[in-house]
Amino acid sequence: MVLGAAGVMAYGTALGVFGEGAQPRASAATKAAAATLTVAKDGSGQFTTVQAAVDAVPVNNPSRVVISVKPGTYREIVKVPANKPHVTVQGTGASRKDTVIVFNNAAGTAKPGGGTYGTSGSATVAVEADDFQARNLTINNDFDEARNQSLSGHQAVALRTAADRVLLDGIIVDGDQDTLLLDTAAKERLGRVYVTNSYVSGNVDFVFGRATAVIDQSVITLKKRWDGSSAGYITAPSTAADRKGILINRSVVNGDVSAGSFFLGRNWHAGGDATLRPQTTVRNSTLSAAVKSTPWSDMGGFSWKNDRFAEYRNTGPGSGAASGDRPHLTDAQATGQEVADWLGDWNPTPA
Repeated sequence: MVLGAAGVMAYGTALGVFGEGAQPRASAATKAAAATLTVAKDGSGQFTTVQAAVDAVPVNNPSRVVISVKPGTYREIVKVPANKPHVTVQGTGASRKDTVIVFNNAAGTAKPGGGTYGTSGSATVAVEADDFQARNLTINNDFDEARNQSLSGHQAVALRTAADRVLLDGIIVDGDQDTLLLDTAAKERLGRVYVTNSYVSGNVDFVFGRATAVIDQSVITLKKRWDGSSAGYITAPSTAADRKGILINRSVVNGDVSAGSFFLGRNWHAGGDATLRPQTTVRNSTLSAAVKSTPWSDMGGFSWKNDRFAEYRNTGPGSGAASGDRPHLTDAQATGQEVADWLGDWNPTPA
């Protein structure tokens, strides 16, 4: 199955993957209906922080609120709570690099009231509200591992989503370990995320979680570890057996790292839960030489071969022929592992 032209902007933004200015346009009716809150560091907007604008969104707001963020670096933690759906955070600069939301908490960072943040609590931006959108900006966690070797817990999330129908379009999500946490509000809740025309970077498990997530027409950049070594894992899904996991589609995997040093993923049975069936499918993508010839790895005592990991029609020096250590989908299987199979009745459109 494939999405129609009115759906996910799949081909309309294709060239934008390598450009800076391609932004999808909402209809005039959508724009007219959306309320706009403006954020500017220099005081020229209604708010000087993104969180202040989020706080101003009415609880249980029934319609779209656009938080328009002027260029600048906003060093802050942002949380969009579950009772504030239909929020769009959009940078107004010419480039997605012009508007940056950044902080440096890690899992082991001490909290002011005692204890530590933990992995999920380390996020620079946390999205817990359904129907969230982000466009034309950068979300970063710049925790410095080299200077914090004595700290226990180097996981440092840039963006955490725990909601359904999350559209991330034309953004950069940058970090090292555990960059992009794609979660759900609860084990029994569906959490769908569609990432398009974007860049995601990191080194260890940097796209992970139990959400049903698509990374489409985007660039996944592999980074060296804090000590300059090349080694890591792109995905670490913790998918429920009756759900779809992570789909990487029509994307590029690159980065200035050593050949044969990165796995496409490993199976995360969160909490040692044997009922999970982690899933990653990488299809129709270009893989650099950094990808290992045996691209999947075990985790936590669970064999990846008992879970759901596959490729389909990838190209590039990091691609390889099907084998017992490198399963490929058949053409028939691939028809059931397309973007629309992941998103179901949700057709992401910019608003």
